[in-house]
Amino acid sequence: MPDAQSMNAIRGALGGRSVVLVGLMGCGKSAIGRRLAAKLALPFVDADEEIEKAAGKSIEDLFAEHGEPYFRDGERKVLARLLRSGPQVLATGGGAFMNSETREAIAESGVSVWLRAELPLLVRRVGKRTNRPLLKTGEPAVVLQKLMESRYPIYALADITVESRDVPHEVIVAEIVTQLSRLLVAAPPEVSP
Repeated sequence: MPDAQSMNAIRGALGGRSVVLVGLMGCGKSAIGRRLAAKLALPFVDADEEIEKAAGKSIEDLFAEHGEPYFRDGERKVLARLLRSGPQVLATGGGAFMNSETREAIAESGVSVWLRAELPLLVRRVGKRTNRPLLKTGEPAVVLQKLMESRYPIYALADITVESRDVPHEVIVAEIVTQLSRLLVAAPPEVSP
């Protein structure tokens, strides 16, 4: 497990940037994000909670009353504001990274980490919650499979990819920290041909 010196080096290399977790619902962005933030001694922010605070309504109500395009526009604005207030560990909603403006803002003000998960894990996890607007449109496994097909190629643009799976959260946090260290701190010297 990385030591305090490694954490300080990562925080120093981040500067004002945030670590931004992306991925499908159920991949563990909030649960992993809280632990990662504690490990890095950074604040944790859940973008969905911030959107609900800003709107004064639940995400489910925003979808029902105004539709997905309205929600996505509000999400983009809230994320742009949050990214200006880094450094932090920021968990985004599953569709946030699909917006090109949001991806650009994350690239400028953050380091993106995709928590990639297989379908059976996602189905098992999201089945425990009833507040997922996109899952109200059909069978969860079918909806998630379609979302994987459309979103995984975009999520793959993230700076770092870590496999979310059924292991203790600390294992995944350690993998993220190791990759952050490689990306930000231990950049190998360039070798000329």
